[in-house]
Amino acid sequence: MASLMENLIDILNEQYDAYSALVELSKKKTPIIVSGSLEELQKITDDEQLAVDKVNNIDKKRLEIMGDIANVLNREEKDLKISDLISLINTRPEEQTKLEEAREKLIIVGKELKIVNERNKELLENALEMIDFDLNLIQAMKQAPQMGNYNQSGINTGEVYGTNLKGFDTKQ
Repeated sequence: MASLMENLIDILNEQYDAYSALVELSKKKTPIIVSGSLEELQKITDDEQLAVDKVNNIDKKRLEIMGDIANVLNREEKDLKISDLISLINTRPEEQTKLEEAREKLIIVGKELKIVNERNKELLENALEMIDFDLNLIQAMKQAPQMGNYNQSGINTGEVYGTNLKGFDTKQ
């Protein structure tokens, strides 16, 4: 059981490191979103995907270890939580302290990741709203009524209000 606890503590610390790297990438993404650089955003999103894959792999290992611990304790794997383990190993205060510290670090980094991701989500939503506004404006310009301008043959020129960007005509 001691070996399993050490493995669990190690994997939780590894998970903390992976989440910390993900937080740093998310923080780097914020100014990129603000600047609107799609190439940089794509690159950082690719890096984030690699970090998420690493987190998922570590999480699989953690679940395996938790399953092994549940078997040793003769408990259901789905009902066993790290907080339960902390209270169960009160006879080994050193492991208990390490496990509790690892759990607390994960909770803190998880909250930080959530805050950064929510901020990035809001920025992306604002950017999409601006793009939608611009598209609607362009669409509205194309749907503006035609002017009553005719050429020398008496045919309507098809010019639309608001699209004459030539400026002042000095020849008239």
